[in-house]
Amino acid sequence: MRIMAVDYGDARTGLAVCDKFEMLASPLCVINQVNQKLLIQEILEISKKEGVELIVVGYPKNMDSSIGVRAEKSIRLAKSLELATGIKVELWDERLTTVSAHHAMNDNNIRGKKRKKIIDAVAAMIILQDYISFRKQAGNSN
Repeated sequence: MRIMAVDYGDARTGLAVCDKFEMLASPLCVINQVNQKLLIQEILEISKKEGVELIVVGYPKNMDSSIGVRAEKSIRLAKSLELATGIKVELWDERLTTVSAHHAMNDNNIRGKKRKKIIDAVAAMIILQDYISFRKQAGNSN
């Protein structure tokens, strides 16, 4: 199944996709958009182009598992995406994925402007890789 992950941010939103066998997640792009309606439209167009069958939205719970403002925004985005695309949308705990993305970029010596351009897509890739690993362990993949 082709799955897309969304790392939602106020200014930048990262997207990642996996192959149809759910083996490998890859960063796709970063959308620079503050208007949620326009962001949803861009995600809709990309999901059609990529043949996406499921969307996973990063769910940034607080470290104590409580739900804060950022998580509430992700819930609203997920609901709006499902309505706009007609594709099932799931929330996925994304705690520390941006930290992991920064570590991965440090390990690969990616710095400066290039880092800022791709960090959100790398975070989306980590969210998606975690999600597809979970699906495999639970026996829910293809």
